[in-house]
Amino acid sequence: MAYVITENCIKCKYTDCVEVCPVDCFHEGPNFLVINPEECIDCSLCEPECPIEAIVSEDDLDDSNKDFLEINRRLSEKWPIITEIKEPPSDAKDWEGKPNKKELIEED
Repeated sequence: MAYVITENCIKCKYTDCVEVCPVDCFHEGPNFLVINPEECIDCSLCEPECPIEAIVSEDDLDDSNKDFLEINRRLSEKWPIITEIKEPPSDAKDWEGKPNKKELIEED
């Protein structure tokens, strides 16, 4: 089992979670973070650090967000690892909780 970053992180990209990860499995894209599910050790340290509750256990994914496991897997293979907290985008608060952001993921 792994933890997965879901839709609420898109365009918010808070990085509070990355510093607590003991195996450095977070990867950073232009407007989204992902977790490499092959490297995640299911320690759960990151989940409470996310201020917008975008990190969920793979076991807790439902039909509305189960595709984020594959999105995390795919994008973690191409994006660099992030291990230190960075400032969120200036408009992050404007994007918190907004639905239907999946198509806004910038992959490159």
